[in-house]
Amino acid sequence: MKDIDFNKYPLPARMRHHTSPNFYFPLSDLKIIPELYPPVYKEIIWKDLFEDGGAPKILDIGCGRGLFLLKLAIDIFPNKNVLGLEVRAWCCDWLKTYIKNENINNCYALHYSVANGLLFLDENSIEEIYYLFPDPWVKKKHLRRRAFNQKFLKEIYRVLKPNGKLFLATDLLEVDCYHKEELTHFEKMNWKDIQTQEEWNRPATNKELFCLRENIKTYKIIASK
Repeated sequence: MKDIDFNKYPLPARMRHHTSPNFYFPLSDLKIIPELYPPVYKEIIWKDLFEDGGAPKILDIGCGRGLFLLKLAIDIFPNKNVLGLEVRAWCCDWLKTYIKNENINNCYALHYSVANGLLFLDENSIEEIYYLFPDPWVKKKHLRRRAFNQKFLKEIYRVLKPNGKLFLATDLLEVDCYHKEELTHFEKMNWKDIQTQEEWNRPATNKELFCLRENIKTYKIIASK
């Protein structure tokens, strides 16, 4: 993938890296719907998102500014539809502009909160799911904002194809341990720690590039259905 020309595609002047914590809760749990809450989808017409009209095969949850998402679509899976989900609308708007202008026909960034499930995806339809460097919510009172829980894993398991894979990464040992606890409790997926880049064999995200520059340790897991 060629480098993004940020003169041609400038990021918004005022970027909010964090968003309303209410966006991390299902809409059904909220008494008051906050302004700019991501749309909730039960069904999606894929021809509105992808040129070939097909459903996605690869899912990137929390795609952020989308460097990893774009690399997946262009370099790793050029013949498969790749869908990114992101709660921050400005990320999706910027990505959609880049995707459209660069004619990347197998990629889309959807403004959506995974807390509302994945009802718009068919059972046994996804080959690989990426959930990389999520917001850690380390304070005890904030733990319920974490999307990674038993309900999340049930949805992941439902949409993954047999032998499909879930990729997890974080730069916090506490979050890595939490992922392992939830996977162990779920029981239906095999998982392993990834120690080398050869085992991981995927491009770096924006966050991982930062960790590499700052010599920050990262923790990775691949789980299989």
